[in-house]
Amino acid sequence: MPDYGHDLLFGTFVTPLAQPPAHAVELAVLAEQVGLDLATFQDHPYQTAFHDTWTLLAFVAARTQRIRLAPNVLNLPLRQPIMIARSAASLDLLSGGRLELGIGAGSFWDAIAAMGGRRLSPGESVSALKEAIHIIRDTWKAERGGVRFQGTYYQASGARRGPLPAHDIGIWVGAYGPRMLRLTGRLADGWLPSLSYIRGGPARLAGMNALIDESAAAAGRQPAAIRRLLNISGEFTPAGRGVLVGPPQQWAEQLAGLALEHGFSGFVLGTDDAATIERFAAEVAPATRELVAAGRKS
Repeated sequence: MPDYGHDLLFGTFVTPLAQPPAHAVELAVLAEQVGLDLATFQDHPYQTAFHDTWTLLAFVAARTQRIRLAPNVLNLPLRQPIMIARSAASLDLLSGGRLELGIGAGSFWDAIAAMGGRRLSPGESVSALKEAIHIIRDTWKAERGGVRFQGTYYQASGARRGPLPAHDIGIWVGAYGPRMLRLTGRLADGWLPSLSYIRGGPARLAGMNALIDESAAAAGRQPAAIRRLLNISGEFTPAGRGVLVGPPQQWAEQLAGLALEHGFSGFVLGTDDAATIERFAAEVAPATRELVAAGRKS
């Protein structure tokens, strides 16, 4: 697959643990201090050991100045689309245009149903996400009149638009199956999967990217308009033992390969360890940027 030419982003994927209360916040602040570009948090509202993700993002925004923020990914079935749009726009305004919106169709349906959410089949959840994206984008439009949408899963009957976000918030979709990948190509600004959830590992990425590109082209979009980001995990070891298990230079070479061969331009490291975040920022990110820059010149 081609390199889509986006500037590289490096970030963290921190567990939003509620105890100790400030731990996730301090790791996000550290990510900014060491020069990373993005701080993200998973969203599982039914997990009582976790902070509420919107509240956590707002607190982190107040503690930081530069780093971009995103849910990774927001749980749609427990959040109404217009409220998602308003919350995202508000936080984008308050943070000076630093929010991006990672969103997913939902999982852990027993837990969702226990909180009063609607239990959906896999196909229904994709259709619901499609409707939600339309409503969210409509809410952000700088137009008079209200949001009107009559869908199977979501409705809006003249709800007022606004507030307008400070910048064009990217909608990044966590997608794995063919229907979600095609939806990403048609509607999303970014693709945000986790490498550990992709059965078959990196060998499957070409086919998944192809579905996104084909759907984008069929919708009249340029495939390169869709940023590809990847949640990753790994371990720093003296000798290489596999994908992202080895010394920092090996990590850089493998991430550069994902950028140049599969078009990924965002790498979000899942870790709650401060030393790992520091090493990722100091050794892996700059080396990866150098390798990708050299590869793009050749």
